[in-house]
Amino acid sequence: MAIDETDRRILAVLQEDASSSHAEVGNQAGVSAASAWRRIKRLEEDGILMRRVALVDARKAGLDVAVSVTVQLRHHGDGQREAFEDWVRGHPEVMECYALTGDRDYVLRVVVPDMGAYDHFLTGNLLHQECVASASSSIVLRQVKYTTALPVSEKPLKS
Repeated sequence: MAIDETDRRILAVLQEDASSSHAEVGNQAGVSAASAWRRIKRLEEDGILMRRVALVDARKAGLDVAVSVTVQLRHHGDGQREAFEDWVRGHPEVMECYALTGDRDYVLRVVVPDMGAYDHFLTGNLLHQECVASASSSIVLRQVKYTTALPVSEKPLKS
């Protein structure tokens, strides 16, 4: 489904503050509250607006260690990818997981309270998975940029 400039403005407003009322969204997007409500409903029904959530500050929640982990699987057949992805979905400390091209199969973003918790995650869990051949960790020193907002206000490039 195509979205127009008004939809883009609505999405930008909601990505900044999903708790905004329909009147506030409409005002910032240049439409009435009723129009904003209808458009938001359509964006939800079409799956463009997936859900609205609260963002938690990891450090203030006691999750002080962030790690980027690349994973290489032993084999790519016999359901190994599916098994690994199911395992990942069951671990809340894995915030993101991406399948990759190249010499590594996945990259994970893991957030834990401390290095002891990461050691337990890595050596007590991840490396015990039969499908995992190896994992390489990079500890995050500081966060330079973090956003959950997609650049919806930009028009997509035409091919």
